[in-house]
Amino acid sequence: MTKGNCVERFADLQLLRYEVPGFALLPLRQKLLVYYLAEAALLGRDILWDQNCCYGLRLRQTLEAIYTNYDGPQEDADWQAFVVYLKRVWFSNGIHHHYSCQKFEPGFSRDFFLAEISKLDESLLPLKEKETASHLAEELAEVIFNPEVMPKRVNQTDGEDLLLTSSCNYYADGITQAEAEAFYAEQKKKVNPQKPPMLGMNSRLERSADGSLYENVWRSGGLYGKAIDRICDMLCKARNYAENEKQQAVIDKLVEFYRTGDLKAFDEYAIHWVGETDGEVDFTNGFTEVYGDPLGLKASWEGYVNIIDHEATRRAKALSDNAQWFENHSPVDARFKKKECKGVSAKVISAAVLGGDLYPSSAIGINLPNSNWIRAEYGSKSVTIANLTRAYNEAARGSGMREEFVIDDDTRQLLDRYGDVCDDLHTDLHECLGHGSGQLLHGVDADALRAYGSTIEEARADLFGLYYIADQKLVELGLLPNAEVYKSQYYSYLMNGLLTQMVRIEEGNQIEEAHMRNRALIGRWTLANYPEAVQIVEEHGKHYVRINDYPMLRKAFGELLAEVQRIKSEGDFDAARQLVEQYGIKLDAKLHHEIRERYQRLNLAPYKGFINSIYNLVRDAAGNITDVSVSYDEAYDKQMLRYSQQYRTL
Repeated sequence: MTKGNCVERFADLQLLRYEVPGFALLPLRQKLLVYYLAEAALLGRDILWDQNCCYGLRLRQTLEAIYTNYDGPQEDADWQAFVVYLKRVWFSNGIHHHYSCQKFEPGFSRDFFLAEISKLDESLLPLKEKETASHLAEELAEVIFNPEVMPKRVNQTDGEDLLLTSSCNYYADGITQAEAEAFYAEQKKKVNPQKPPMLGMNSRLERSADGSLYENVWRSGGLYGKAIDRICDMLCKARNYAENEKQQAVIDKLVEFYRTGDLKAFDEYAIHWVGETDGEVDFTNGFTEVYGDPLGLKASWEGYVNIIDHEATRRAKALSDNAQWFENHSPVDARFKKKECKGVSAKVISAAVLGGDLYPSSAIGINLPNSNWIRAEYGSKSVTIANLTRAYNEAARGSGMREEFVIDDDTRQLLDRYGDVCDDLHTDLHECLGHGSGQLLHGVDADALRAYGSTIEEARADLFGLYYIADQKLVELGLLPNAEVYKSQYYSYLMNGLLTQMVRIEEGNQIEEAHMRNRALIGRWTLANYPEAVQIVEEHGKHYVRINDYPMLRKAFGELLAEVQRIKSEGDFDAARQLVEQYGIKLDAKLHHEIRERYQRLNLAPYKGFINSIYNLVRDAAGNITDVSVSYDEAYDKQMLRYSQQYRTL
């Protein structure tokens, strides 16, 4: 294995491997804890596929049956295009791009698809009762080939009905945005406004025979019950190897939530989880992030397992230990500051396995729980995933990106010297302190910003990191070598938000994804309001970011942070809408074309993801478990096909 390097490349995607440093040194008990938690993290895969699209599981089984039974010429153009399509579908856990949410265009023909299905034994196909193979083929062909069928998984275009125009599977067909919003507005009247549960996060909204709406809850005995029961089985096995009683309590409450679907049990689980900070091994498992729901209510399934990186955690601990200092010195209005930062913990980890919405494409930093009142009363846990960051950095070295897009040699040298340390520190500030900072005013609904909430929250955390990475406090804490290092992060961040992130978007499209909208918002707001500090300039027919005044940029980020925090704290929907719509969405077509053309000449893939490690129980002649082995050599297609067999639950 070549550490951190690309092991497969297709379309706009690059697959990397990551190692799990420290796993081999764990005692057997902790290895077994990782093993069973990893199994639980992989058993929710089918849930995510169904959440992303109601046809997801049937399409996957059909496509995989064609892939494993094809006996035609390998050089056939339709076949080669089909292979790329399937690999893209695997990567995105469905037929829509994992970032843009646009449906993939198949490069193979409809006739090829129908002909290959006709060759298959019907036992290989996901046929419903009395359904014929030809009917299945025609139905799936419409989904794949008709551009008007399910064109976008998540639509957030202002002025359109976000449910009727999105093809995610969180709401039954025909339910409108207005109906769903009215339903949950009524639900909120029935709960404690001081400690509101995350309404709607673990259910599909459906319509009964009389036309009324109800929640089909994801729980044991309910929707996704077969998958949830298998997850619970593995969690219970993991409990036998828990490192302490707090860890056992975390697992017990999570299993209770899965079995009952009770949101109160979920809150209790989250409180237990935040309070467990002593173990070497940690995990999350369940319905977590809401980016896949256009209304920001329904949570996609994800899971991961991690091992603490003690040396790197010193950095994160220095921040969490000083959380109150950062809160007190924030440039936001005093009304929006926490008087007491409770339970803020942070660590740097190595991912042991990725699952659900974190696989194959993963976040590099995570801050949970998402409940505002739990964060205020009990705190939050933040992680930076060091082995994934390391793999990204190793893959990026020598790519030519900086030579092409950074304005001059001095700035390139700054980024080469300090880019990695600044990126890691900004991630820590974002996750550990940014998401954990600030508070809602009394009576403000946590969902008040609706479709703009995710973008505003990501902007808030990024701005917190940008403001403080230039602070002398970080030098005093030993986290940065000098007071000039922050300039590397300022340049790379603005270059990405204003220019290079456009390489990820097809020409003719606008920005859809919340993190990308956030970066564009910050960059363009700063460009518009502080033109003396930052500019986009043209040199020799190419556009670059030029920073003229770094200290002034910090002032700009502080000013925008104060406004974004106000919007969040007051629940100012109109201001959120105006800010995102004005700065975060639209692209300049000419500049977009130029940036993509320059990038394409580098022959790089704009998106990266990971192939998981493989864990196996080692037994002696008597059948006793003596070890857990880890290997890193599984091919991408082999892993995907194995997962579809081994972890098929729905």
